[in-house]
Amino acid sequence: MISIEGATVLVTGGTRGLGAAFVTEFLHCGAAKVYATGRTPAPVGDPRIESVVLDVRDDDAVAKLARYAHDVSIVVNNAGMAARGPIVAEPIATVQAVFDTNVFGPLRVAQNFAPVLAANGGGAMVNIHSALSWAAGAGAYGASKAALWSVTNALRVELAGQGTHVLGVHLGYTDTEMTSRLKVAKNDPAQVARDVLTALRAGKTEVLVDDVSARFKAALSGPVEGLSWTIRDGEVIIGASAPDRHDT
Repeated sequence: MISIEGATVLVTGGTRGLGAAFVTEFLHCGAAKVYATGRTPAPVGDPRIESVVLDVRDDDAVAKLARYAHDVSIVVNNAGMAARGPIVAEPIATVQAVFDTNVFGPLRVAQNFAPVLAANGGGAMVNIHSALSWAAGAGAYGASKAALWSVTNALRVELAGQGTHVLGVHLGYTDTEMTSRLKVAKNDPAQVARDVLTALRAGKTEVLVDDVSARFKAALSGPVEGLSWTIRDGEVIIGASAPDRHDT
C-alpha cells in the first residue's frame, strides 16, 4: 500500500494535459505538495503547487531539481514527446530527440531521484507508458515507449531493495493537446489520473487504463502480426494492417 496523504510529489510535464490531471488528483487525494514541471513557466493559484521549469533532456537541470526537491516521496514520469512519421523515414535526429525525452528523460529523473526517494522512506515512482509500447507501426514514439517499458521493469527490480515501489502505466489515446487532431475515442485525463492513483494506493505494479491497452497486452502472447493496428470509424482495431497510417 502506498500512502498519498501528506506526500510530496513530483510530476514531470505537470503543467498541462494528463500531467495537470495528475497534479489535481494527487492534491484531491491528500498530497501536501506537488512540484509540477514544464519547459515553460506556468502560473498557479494553489500554494500547494510549485511550478518548476524543467527540460528532462538536460542532465544538469534534472540533477539540480533533485537537490532542490529533496522532500519528494512520489515521482511521476509523465513528460513526453510525440512523433508521427514512419520510423524508417524519420530523420535520425528526430528519433534521437524522441528517445531523449521519452526514455532517457525518465531515466535521468529516476537516477537522480532514486536517492531522494530512498532518503524519504522509499516512496514510489510512476512511469507513463502507452498502449503503443506493444504496437507495431507506431514509429519512433511507439519504439520509445517500448524502451521505457523495459526501463521501468528494470527499475522495479533495482529499486525494490531501497523500498521504492515502481508502477508502470499503459493507456490508449487520451484527450490532451497531443491527440487533439485525431478523430478517435479518447480517455478522460481526470479519470486516467484517478485510476492510476487507485492502482498506486493498492500497491499494483502495472495498470492498464483502458480496453485498448488490455487487448494489446493480450496480443503479445500471439504472433507478432497481431500487434498491427489501424483506426476505423474512431475505434482502434487491433490486428489490422494499415501501412499508410502513422498517427501515433
